[in-house]
Order: sequence, then C-alpha cells, then structure tokens
Amino acid sequence: MFDSRHIKTFHEVVRTGSYSAAARVLGYTQPAITQQMKALERDVGTPLFTRAGRGLRLTEAGETLSRHATAILDTMSAAEQQMSALTRLQCGRVRVCAFPSASATLIPEAMARLAAGHPGVRVELSEDEPPESLQRLVRGECDITLAFTYPGLHEDIPEEVAEVPLLEDQLLVLLPTRHPLTRRRTVKLADLADERWIAGCLRCRVNFLHECAEQGFAPDIAFTTDDNLVVQSLVAEGLGIAMMPGLVLNFLRHEKVTGRALAPASKRQVSAYVLREHLRIPATALVLDELRTVAANKVGC
Repeated sequence: MFDSRHIKTFHEVVRTGSYSAAARVLGYTQPAITQQMKALERDVGTPLFTRAGRGLRLTEAGETLSRHATAILDTMSAAEQQMSALTRLQCGRVRVCAFPSASATLIPEAMARLAAGHPGVRVELSEDEPPESLQRLVRGECDITLAFTYPGLHEDIPEEVAEVPLLEDQLLVLLPTRHPLTRRRTVKLADLADERWIAGCLRCRVNFLHECAEQGFAPDIAFTTDDNLVVQSLVAEGLGIAMMPGLVLNFLRHEKVTGRALAPASKRQVSAYVLREHLRIPATALVLDELRTVAANKVGC
C-alpha cells in the first residue's frame, strides 16, 4: 500500500515541520517533496496535513501514520542490515546432509576453514545415506547434500538439482594384516572369490554384488553392517574381508587390518548436490567452495 520512499519523506517532513526543510535534508526540490506527499495521500485515501498559518499540522490520519512511520523505517533499516550481512557473508545458515564418511572427513575440515574466515555463517549437519539424502534435499529439509554413486548405478537426479563433483573415492579391499594377499600392492577381485565377505550399506552392497558378478562369482556374505568400525573389527578378527572406500581409511584404520587397491581400479564418485536456484545464495555457494577445496586436497582417495 505504501511506497517506502514516501514514508521516509513523510517522516522527515513531520520531523522538520515543513516541505522546504525536508527538501534540504533529503536533497530534493520542494516540488518533489510536494509531489511525494500528494502521492502518499492518494495511497492512504485521505489528507495527512493541513495548513496552520505558514506551517503544517497533521490530520488525525497523519498523526496515526506518524506513530507508525518510525517503526516502519526501523524495521526496514533492520531488514536492510540483515540482508546486507547475508550478502556480505557476515551471517547465514546452511543445512548440510552427508553420509557418515564424508561427515568424518570432508565436513570437519571445510567447516574449520569456514569458521576461520566467516565465523558468522552457521552450518547445521545431519546424516543420511543416498538416495534418502537426495530426497531430503528435494523436500527442502537441507540446503546441500553430500552423496556418492557408482559407475554402474543410474542416479535419477531431478531437473532442479545441480551436481557439484568433489572427488573420486578409490575402493579398497580390507584384509587382516596376516592375510597372504597383503604382500601384493593390488588385488584382483576374482582372487577373493572363495573368501567370506562383510557387506556395507545398501548402495555399496548393490555395487559390490555387481562387481563380483562381472568377475564371475557370487560372494559369500557372512555379515552386513554400515558401521565402519564394526566392519574393521570383524576383518581384524579374521571373520571376513570387505570392500571399503578409501575415504573411510582417511579417518578410521584398525591396526590389525590392511587396505589394498583393486586391479582394475574401482571407484565411487562423491558429489555435493544443491537446488540450482540456491547456487546464487552466498552462504550456500561459500560452503560449496570450501567443500571443493578440501576435497581437492584429499590424498589417497
């Protein structure tokens, strides 16, 4: 209903007591002030001023608007300051959803860099595995999702979602330290056809079964768990072996287990996902930049 410029001019006219004084303060001509006040009176549908000799007197409507004008301008000023703080990255909130090994490796380093350079930007972290984490992004429950996919897995990415590749995470075979194949630098999956296996999360299990099928065997899966510590503890006790992403071994490595790369190499793609329209939000773009920087410096993935 109101033009904010007219409210500001009205407030100055009331404060200074005349159109001419308000014009001098605001840097306008007096006719410009007069035109703005006429436009404001048309908007409210009633006169705001009456002449009292050579001065101005507020009407009842003018008195009412005057009582609200300060609050309106203060609210607008506060809104402008908050918007400015958001665009200048002095504040802001970014909700990130990540799978556990990313939460333990990429996220802490990225958030430490963010806290050092932009302490006012707040990151809220939750955990979930894909594809559920991608669904949470689409539902608006997070702003950035970190997820992984495998070469043979078709990922149905909605049109409104943008993928930001972070790194290729090499898969390793996790063996007990006394296993004879630890003497090799690389291991062929087919050489492990007779082993007992420990399978991980559903998406990792699907990829694992696919790769075994390509090598002509069906693995004997003795245990299934998505807890990386449990997987390594089972391997350490000789109860089975496992296929594990290198990212996990960056932060968690049991002293009685050894990782060996597969030949040919097997990798998963780790990416950040964000709604395309959110790429222009400064805080979201900043978090993505920090994640890319940390991912680029990861060694052995």
